[in-house]
Amino acid sequence: MHLVDTHCHLNYESFHADLEEVLKNSRSHGISHILIPGTDLDSSRLAIKIASENIGLYSAVGIHPNDALTWKVETIHALKELAMSEKVCAIGEIGLDYYRDHAPRTLQIDILQAQLGLAASLQKPVILHSRLSLDDLFSILADWRKELIMAGNPLAEHPGVLHSFEGTLEEALQAIQMGFKIGISGPVTYKNAREKHRLVQGLDLDSILLETDAPFLTPHPHRGQRNEPAFIPFIAQKIADLKGLPVEMVANVTTNNARELFSWA
Repeated sequence: MHLVDTHCHLNYESFHADLEEVLKNSRSHGISHILIPGTDLDSSRLAIKIASENIGLYSAVGIHPNDALTWKVETIHALKELAMSEKVCAIGEIGLDYYRDHAPRTLQIDILQAQLGLAASLQKPVILHSRLSLDDLFSILADWRKELIMAGNPLAEHPGVLHSFEGTLEEALQAIQMGFKIGISGPVTYKNAREKHRLVQGLDLDSILLETDAPFLTPHPHRGQRNEPAFIPFIAQKIADLKGLPVEMVANVTTNNARELFSWA
């Protein structure tokens, strides 16, 4: 049984001391692929370095909305250069965050639109972050996808994933209608996460990607510890339980979903 972690911040400081052990542990738990997103230029560069040094690891490059104040005129050109690496399979982590509001919302939107333009030009899918911002995000994504369709850009068919999805089942179905996948992470394993449970029960497996968002959002029964890719099986098992399916089916379908979206071997 092969599993993947489509969103794991192995480029964060919390993994610097024991990265090799974390990767060894992930392989022993059946994790065949890990995607490391960037959140600024430095973390994007480190994501590429880690991915380039390890089989089965891939990276994404982007400026997170909480790092929007780092944006400069030349940033988009630096991202484009980084995105040419063979181990970069997506643009991200990008999006909007109206919860922390580390940067003006107008700036967040401008930066998001610039990076969506980069993704379109490179035909690479996007990894999207949203906190309390789905209305604005959906409006922007709908316009972007219309542009992709009008241009005949193949990215319109599989434009990306809403990572660690924050919304309701109804909102997820809106995203799926636009071609996006839905990232499911550790909170789905929490006993009282009823909205997350309803979300998974209402989604087709074809729409789901598994992710840890490590070192954050650690699943039960390891809640309170640092999260890591080896904990993906707990998420897969909870999805299987909620949907009344064999965990092997959850693993196979979600792994194929990731392969289809990110075009990795």
